[in-house]
Amino acid sequence: MQLPYFGLFSVVYTLTLMGNTAIVCAVHWDRHLHTPMYIFLGNFSLLEICYVTKTFPYMSANFLSTSKSISFVSCFTQFYFFFSSVCDEGFFLCIMAFDRYLAICHPLHYPRIMTKQLYTGLVIFGWSGGFLLFLTPVVLISQLLYCGPNTINHFLCDPVPLMMLSCSEDSITQLIYSTFNAIFMISTFLFLFCSYALVIVAVLRMPSGASKQKAFSTCASHLTVVILFFGSIMVMYVSPASRHPVQVQKIVTLLYSVITPLCKPLIYSLSNKEMKISLRKVFGTEIPVRKI
Repeated sequence: MQLPYFGLFSVVYTLTLMGNTAIVCAVHWDRHLHTPMYIFLGNFSLLEICYVTKTFPYMSANFLSTSKSISFVSCFTQFYFFFSSVCDEGFFLCIMAFDRYLAICHPLHYPRIMTKQLYTGLVIFGWSGGFLLFLTPVVLISQLLYCGPNTINHFLCDPVPLMMLSCSEDSITQLIYSTFNAIFMISTFLFLFCSYALVIVAVLRMPSGASKQKAFSTCASHLTVVILFFGSIMVMYVSPASRHPVQVQKIVTLLYSVITPLCKPLIYSLSNKEMKISLRKVFGTEIPVRKI
């Protein structure tokens, strides 16, 4: 089954790259999308490209390899960059939720609050926050003793299988890692939940039906991605690991590292009218215009 798997994952990887690259190009080339909302979306899609590139090529190459080996340094490098990107995606989801909260709940103050300096700073934080925060648990786990066995029962260097390979019982490192994950996941999820709860309340109070529909269509794509992303990760890394057999861990990891990145461009492009129009403009598809 390795050749069919290689073909399937190659197709998924190519489609994921094409979808996210299309969004990045649309945001970059269409001046109508040079607003904070689409700038955040373009950076989120660019981060998604980096995110899948850290795992897909190496995982696909393993389907054609007989050794399926990875060095200690390469393993922890993959571990660090992959999960730092996961943290950055969580931060960008929070930034996008904050942007929608300001735009819908405080529309008159939005231009004054969401200045170029603020959204530039948010973009910089979205890219760097995860790489700074996740450095500590990666360094701690890399300092554990690994004296054998040396086989990771996973398709990427996931922290739980890595710690299971260690021959040293370091409960402090495990506690710090679990606490870090719980605080990060729960705090970001609560921030997103509160932001969208306030947004939904504000939308329901709008007198115009057209305004309600536009606001709901904008937020629906964000909420769908949030549910897909945080649902699988919280099940995997916040709940006790002992409850999840190895095969379940692989399936859940496959969900948020392979399936979710493929779905995100479709969700954002198909549910957003302005994005669909921009994609047609950028890629040369004619748009019918009706004269009045």
